[in-house]
Amino acid sequence: MALTLNKIWLLIPIISAATVWLYFLVYFAPSVDGTLKLNLEFPSNLKELQSLSQVLKEYSKTHSLYVLVLFSSAYVYKQTFSIPGSVFLNLLAGALFGVKMGFPLCCVLTAAGASFCYWLSFSVGKEVVEKHYPDKIQYFQNKVEENSHQLVYYLLFLRMFPITPNMLINLISPLIGIPFNVFLVAVFIGLMPYNFLCIQTGEMLASLTSIDDIFSYETLLKMAAIACVALGPSFLLKNPNK
Repeated sequence: MALTLNKIWLLIPIISAATVWLYFLVYFAPSVDGTLKLNLEFPSNLKELQSLSQVLKEYSKTHSLYVLVLFSSAYVYKQTFSIPGSVFLNLLAGALFGVKMGFPLCCVLTAAGASFCYWLSFSVGKEVVEKHYPDKIQYFQNKVEENSHQLVYYLLFLRMFPITPNMLINLISPLIGIPFNVFLVAVFIGLMPYNFLCIQTGEMLASLTSIDDIFSYETLLKMAAIACVALGPSFLLKNPNK
């Protein structure tokens, strides 16, 4: 019990340092226009996202590096601490940077944030995750054992067609024996279709009327097809345990 509490206490300075860094970036933002004001809160709806996008676009005109650092820090923060709502930041990336820059940027940031989450869960979060998700851990443990001969393809499938939240996969992966290199490849490649879709849509953020517009039936079918293609090679691999 004491060991568990000690590990949990280690999270406090980590979270505090990351949060202070974001506060620093916002409250010491460079001067642009007296009427402009950055809000530290992450957008939780489309209206807030569109408003934030307009403010950051103004900043980008004279302080593009600052906007890049602020966006990257916020993105990694959300991914590291498993805060829902990555779709909003992907859309924002499309609005601010376009597909050419926003897509590779978000792929790298997604992999970085997920990696930090993986190692946090591995080093200090094991007991907490096991306490809150015992059934999920057991379920994925069984799945990993069943697909040990095709683990990369199985993880790619999960990432490309996220039936299970990516946040949960990030937290559970180090606890069920998924090697970090396999985890990293699956995150970086597997989330490319999702990132691209959101960033491409984000280029038209001003005209977007609903987040649901992103995930039409046609889009979901395309993502499912891509996921099945990723899983395809696994059928050629024989399970040595059978």
